[in-house]
Amino acid sequence: MSAVLTEQGRPAATAEASSGLLRFITAGSVDDGKSTLIGRLLFDSKGIFADQLDAIGRSKHKRTVGDTIDLSLLTDGLEAEREQGITIDVAYRYFATPKRKFIIADTPGHEQYTRNMVTGASTADAVVILIDVSKVKLGDDGSVELLTQTKRHSAIAHLLKIAHVVVAVNKMDLIDYDQAVYERIVAAYQKFARQLGLQDVRAIPLSALAGDNVVADSGRMPWYQGPTLIELLESLTVGDTLEQAPLRFPVQLVARHNGHETSGFRGYMGRIEAGTVRTGDRLLTQPGGQAATVSEIRTLEGRHASAHAGQSITLLLAEELDISRGDMLASAARPPALLKTVQADLCWLSEEALDPRRTYWLKHTTRQVAARVGAIESLLDINTQERRPASELKLNDIARAAINVQQPIAADAYEAIRATGAFILIDQATHQTVAAGMIRLD
Repeated sequence: MSAVLTEQGRPAATAEASSGLLRFITAGSVDDGKSTLIGRLLFDSKGIFADQLDAIGRSKHKRTVGDTIDLSLLTDGLEAEREQGITIDVAYRYFATPKRKFIIADTPGHEQYTRNMVTGASTADAVVILIDVSKVKLGDDGSVELLTQTKRHSAIAHLLKIAHVVVAVNKMDLIDYDQAVYERIVAAYQKFARQLGLQDVRAIPLSALAGDNVVADSGRMPWYQGPTLIELLESLTVGDTLEQAPLRFPVQLVARHNGHETSGFRGYMGRIEAGTVRTGDRLLTQPGGQAATVSEIRTLEGRHASAHAGQSITLLLAEELDISRGDMLASAARPPALLKTVQADLCWLSEEALDPRRTYWLKHTTRQVAARVGAIESLLDINTQERRPASELKLNDIARAAINVQQPIAADAYEAIRATGAFILIDQATHQTVAAGMIRLD
């Protein structure tokens, strides 16, 4: 594990900060302080309005003493969340500092809502995993027992290949800011992270309720010399590796004319998920395998010589080809794999267990095909990180499985390109999403 640490095991901010948008989530067990931490970030960074403060101050579900603001109410927007004091659905919040813009996803900690956490984590660049020091079991023999949900969310972060993991050891005020306890917890998490294979892990002690080391250094932990949480988040790099990746352009819509002309116009509309495309590039259509040449690149602003990952464009080709929604235009030199059997890690999201006899819809980029789970190869044990045989999948289970699809899909390994390495399974009868999958090609 290549954690960025100082000599005494404390995190240090990277020297080069990126000013791009950072998407991150908070994760951890129930009552670890995720919603309060986000509320503190918004409050201390001046990311909320006076009327919002007034509204939460008058809330009937306020859970603080006296005039203290219940910052968790800034993200717990559902009535059930405020009544129960837990996060149920994913809440997205936006704020900015002079150095960077942020989109935060406050995800649930309860095991019942792990599927909502997977949803929030699927687009994240970083995850802040909170650990409540008051819940961690510290043995007299030096042992440290982390909570199951802390391990589960860390495992999901690894499966989803989230680039940065920040371990926020929260509620340090409850243990009088004890450095020794903090270091024991961090050492235990680092050991677990090595077992998982997490690559970039940084730790920070804080108190979301009191505001220690969130936006400002309160001075209550002089033994910690690292950055505050907001400084650390500002320093995380968001890689531009997608632009260097081979082109992946799933076709969303075929436009037959531009609204004014009806003679011979055929444009292929969609979003570039990876790579760069230029006029004159030689492409390959998948799954058809036909060669194509880019003749024009258009957006609402007009014609362009090139376009890159993240842009929504219309491609015009020199050839007349049979291409429709669900097909993919890809780099001819580095095409995706065509798969009839998909090996993947599945997160089962449905309360109804997997039925191998049933046919599901597999939704991959813009393509939807019928699929069956052919075999469950192994089930991941969250506590031990060992894989064991299994014959069924239930809610929140994570397993390696083989999925047979009726028609081939053009895919990449999830760790290489997220967009073309991920899919969901949909129940054909209820149209509910029952699983999220990450494709493995190893």
